[in-house]
Amino acid sequence: MDFSHISVMLYECIEGLAIRPDGVYLDGTAGGAGHSSEIAKRLTTGTLIALDQDPDAIETATQRLSPWPCARVFQMNFRQMRQALPLAGVDGLDGVLLDLGVSSHQLDTAERGFSYLKDAPLDMRMSQEGPSAADLVANAPEAELSRILWEYGEERYARSIARALVRAREKAPVATTLQLAEIVKSAMPAAARRDKNPCKRTFQALRIAVNSELDALSQGIDEAFDCLNPGGRLVIITFHSLEDRMVKQKFQELCRGCICPPEFPVCVCGRKPRARLITRKPILPSEEELSHNRRSQSAKLRILEKI
Repeated sequence: MDFSHISVMLYECIEGLAIRPDGVYLDGTAGGAGHSSEIAKRLTTGTLIALDQDPDAIETATQRLSPWPCARVFQMNFRQMRQALPLAGVDGLDGVLLDLGVSSHQLDTAERGFSYLKDAPLDMRMSQEGPSAADLVANAPEAELSRILWEYGEERYARSIARALVRAREKAPVATTLQLAEIVKSAMPAAARRDKNPCKRTFQALRIAVNSELDALSQGIDEAFDCLNPGGRLVIITFHSLEDRMVKQKFQELCRGCICPPEFPVCVCGRKPRARLITRKPILPSEEELSHNRRSQSAKLRILEKI
């Protein structure tokens, strides 16, 4: 299998993890094993746990990580990472990396149904299991479709697109990516259709809903932090504002100390910060990286260390 994916901010992630040769590290989104390979080659007596929910990624990661005995590969969503620890024979983690979003392989493999540029079954399932995007479009009420497009895609024409989808499915199932793209464009005014990627927000929204991505991220951050050893680091790359906002807010909450009213002369809540920010502002891709990997354009990297 040709699993093509360029790892985003590869060396920034490796530096952010502050890898020790005897440490235990988890890559929750192994993909093509780019980040995982760089972690594994820096370990001696340590352990790397590589997770992915996509069976294509698991097949590739297993093959590419085979030179390193320290690597253990498991098919599961990163929100389940706690279950992987006993399978790998470890009790805690010294670093966790999450590279969110859709991989280049998923986008470029037409039959996976993630791209609005190629005609394929309307799928979008990262795990290749459970209800697909076609099922969601076929069964969700109009109000729910509108909510998904607005909340997950920040699509200003969410209501008209949802209405158009319901009208279309009454005549025939919306079964392919190009069918969906044409319906989306038909529900937009002419000026909006001239946008370079008028369907991008709708496809993003449906993908997030199909894969429960924001729920997985929220739970995954909590799981990762609970699994980290003191001094362990959590490194997360996001690709759109919804993800980045959640990561930023959760990181801030973990770093928050006293919550007593400011008029109290002394602290009575006893709350202490549980973490410290390594990055006050997100790290962005370099100009050099942007020049050879345009898909890194919206990436933001945030790093947290457990106290």
